[in-house]
Amino acid sequence: MTKPYPIIKRHKEEKYFFNSESDSLEEFPSIEDEPTLFLSVIIPAYNEEERLPKMLDECLEFLEEKSKKSYFTFEVIIVSDGSTDKTVNVGLEYAKKSSSKQIRVLELKENRGKGGAVRLGMLSSRGKFLLFADADGATKFSEYNKLEDQITRLVANWKECGIAIGSRAHLEKEASAQRSIFRQLLMHGFHFLVWLFAVRGIRDTQCGFKLLTRAAARKIFNIMHVEKWAFDVELLYIAQYLKMPIKEIAVCWTEIEGSKIVPFWSWLQMGIDLFLIWFRYLIGAWKINDMYL
Repeated sequence: MTKPYPIIKRHKEEKYFFNSESDSLEEFPSIEDEPTLFLSVIIPAYNEEERLPKMLDECLEFLEEKSKKSYFTFEVIIVSDGSTDKTVNVGLEYAKKSSSKQIRVLELKENRGKGGAVRLGMLSSRGKFLLFADADGATKFSEYNKLEDQITRLVANWKECGIAIGSRAHLEKEASAQRSIFRQLLMHGFHFLVWLFAVRGIRDTQCGFKLLTRAAARKIFNIMHVEKWAFDVELLYIAQYLKMPIKEIAVCWTEIEGSKIVPFWSWLQMGIDLFLIWFRYLIGAWKINDMYL
């Protein structure tokens, strides 16, 4: 974690996906390639066999309806982050039902953390625009239209850097009424540390619904070090450092049972990560490669 540039670890098996049409393994493309689709959706999933089907049903229904428009082509990359349940099997079942290899499953051999899973999904994508969305389906997938509308206002095309992020900040008052005082303190403390050490001007850094141009994703995910929960903050820290345009958009969001975050310890780890992001970039232990300036 103290190398100037991240060492992106990828096992040989993680470079391939199973193509049910040819009944064979095929190599994932690279984000360094020219895009061949309009949108790539990356879904990081760790032991999500229960929640993933409902999310995929909603996601695919929306995407297939939208694909009736001539410009819109898509893929969904399910990244199993070292899952020990049947998450991979669920993903492969959906892949078998899909046409034109629209659904691909990237099976990570070990748990990297949400940031690590999102990174490898992004680096394996074909889209001009890249969205990552949480497997729990907390954000209604139709909210994607808001992000697409805003990012196409920010940039002329996918070759320019731009980011549109979903935000739950407008729901904060309602959510606060349902939280304990302890969780309220943790939340406000985390927001303060985000503001102090990393990102300013963005009210919700953690919503798992973010859309990037291919150019922005290529730069950020080749630079990013953090692979756990605080990766969103480093993502936005890098984006602000590189002066990428960022638009925060209010989205419909619902609390879903089965959260992977253990309140106190997860917030504590994220707080430590926030300090380390600031400190390591400050002293030059982490660097932003000149090729991405």
